Amino acid sequence: MKESLTFDFCEISIYDNYLIVEMSEGVTVTPEKNEFLVDLVNKYYANEPFVYITHRVNSYAVDPQVYLQTSKIENLKGFAVVSKDYKAKVNAEIEKMFLKKPFEIFSNLDEAITWSKKLTTSVKT
Repeated sequence: MKESLTFDFCEISIYDNYLIVEMSEGVTVTPEKNEFLVDLVNKYYANEPFVYITHRVNSYAVDPQVYLQTSKIENLKGFAVVSKDYKAKVNAEIEKMFLKKPFEIFSNLDEAITWSKKLTTSVKT
């Protein structure tokens, strides 16, 4: 891990080609919060390919407009949702319709990390 960051609405772990975000319980991810995350991504991944992994250990909501903004991040190569919760997976299936990037849903973090490495490795070769 390169760095671990804690904010009032989430915790973020930064790695070479992916980041893992755990949102806080009860948060609503709005375009404003997403703009903060976009700025963070620009700082850590400037022109490097990366995958955004959201580890849904808490219950929270996402404004679908967030994905319209997120789709514009050129070096974002994929978006992964990790959860064992059925409701979170169903919500992720709906969210998937709004993102114009590869979007996968996993039951465990290791699978998401493996997928992210395949996406970012294939970009470099």
